[in-house]
Amino acid sequence: MLLIKDHWTNEDILPFQIYLKSLSKGKAKSDWESKIINTKLECIAVPSCEIKKISNQIYKGNYLEFINLWIWENYSNTAIIGNLISKIKDFNLFKKYLNIYSKKCDNWATCDILKFNVNKQNKHLFFDLASEYVKSSNTFVKRIGIRILFNFIKDEEYIEKIFNILNQFYNENQYYVNMANAWLLCECWIKQKEKTLKFFNNNKLNNFTINKAISKCRDSFRVSSDDKEYLLKFKK
Repeated sequence: MLLIKDHWTNEDILPFQIYLKSLSKGKAKSDWESKIINTKLECIAVPSCEIKKISNQIYKGNYLEFINLWIWENYSNTAIIGNLISKIKDFNLFKKYLNIYSKKCDNWATCDILKFNVNKQNKHLFFDLASEYVKSSNTFVKRIGIRILFNFIKDEEYIEKIFNILNQFYNENQYYVNMANAWLLCECWIKQKEKTLKFFNNNKLNNFTINKAISKCRDSFRVSSDDKEYLLKFKK
């Protein structure tokens, strides 16, 4: 199917869906994908490498018109939309589309597929967006906000602000939010160990998040054996 197009219309939806489903790895793989992703969307098991190729081809044409079709029929469609939104460089346009996309997310994978074009000029805008998203009542909007924060771990201007945001989750009970926070804290230890050590000594995070962060550190090849043993003292 021709994917580099000057115009996308509603008439293109059915041929695109037929093409996409032709790339499926079958029912057994689809059932496995559904179980792993834990989504209400249909799963058709299109390999991630094919999703990436399709997204890259669509991006070479009028990709915004494709996004504006908002095809939510299955997880593979949603993954393509997420890939395309990630390619938007203009922050205001990116935010416009992300606000729509984020409210349709019902699983961790549609959050984690996103990438964020953070640079010196727009980093304050992205941090403000993350700060806004983490206050949402929607589990997966929160997770997207946390994922944005990964881009700020190495930034001395923002690392303490990340810890302040983490402390806001002391009563969090959503599994996919707590897991994202544990992952974030693990990355903080790897990239900002001394500051993160102080946070481990004095924080408001729930036991699950602290313990899962320690577990992730202990599983990482980027954490020394001595640090893996030392971190056990913070286990709750």
